[in-house]
Amino acid sequence: MTAYNIVRMRVKPGSEDAFIAHHDALLKTTGKELQAAGMRRFSLVKTGDRSYCVLGEWDGFDSIVKARPTMIKSLDGLRAMLEDLGGDLGVTDPVSGEAVAEYNMPKH
Repeated sequence: MTAYNIVRMRVKPGSEDAFIAHHDALLKTTGKELQAAGMRRFSLVKTGDRSYCVLGEWDGFDSIVKARPTMIKSLDGLRAMLEDLGGDLGVTDPVSGEAVAEYNMPKH
């Protein structure tokens, strides 16, 4: 079953362009490695003022586990650009899991 990882983060003022550029560079340098691990799709979503979520779609949860070292390495390159989210979360609020239902919606 398809699995997803979602990571919420907030970028420090003045760091948004570098943050987006980091993800562009990451996919150019490690995209094939992530794809080989089972990544199907990657999205970077702006959810508010300096707030973003990263969404990864994977073949299954084992794919997320397999790619975890690469994802942690990417995060290490971002830490200086991120604000602490508070509440003992640190700079990210990650969640992941397998889809329990998936629906294809017809196109209009």
